[in-house]
Amino acid sequence: MDASMVSEIMSSTAVAVGIILAAAGLGSALGWGLICSKFIEGIARQPEMRAQLTGQMLFTGGLMEAFPMIVLGISMWFIFANPFLSAAKVALGG
Repeated sequence: MDASMVSEIMSSTAVAVGIILAAAGLGSALGWGLICSKFIEGIARQPEMRAQLTGQMLFTGGLMEAFPMIVLGISMWFIFANPFLSAAKVALGG
């Protein structure tokens, strides 16, 4: 496998990781927006439920915020232990 093939695989992986991280960040931002809007809506409907809704909002937000961290871990795996390089090496027979 020559250097141009390795370079092409690494650059394609870097672009894909960038797109994946951008999508995870956008999803997280949209998720927080929806969570907070429903929280405010719930308080507007039943103000006495504020304490319980706050706890549920923060719990749900924490679960939702874990998704981008998992995606970040997978993205770092793609960057530092690129599985596509070994697959290309096997496919090219060398």
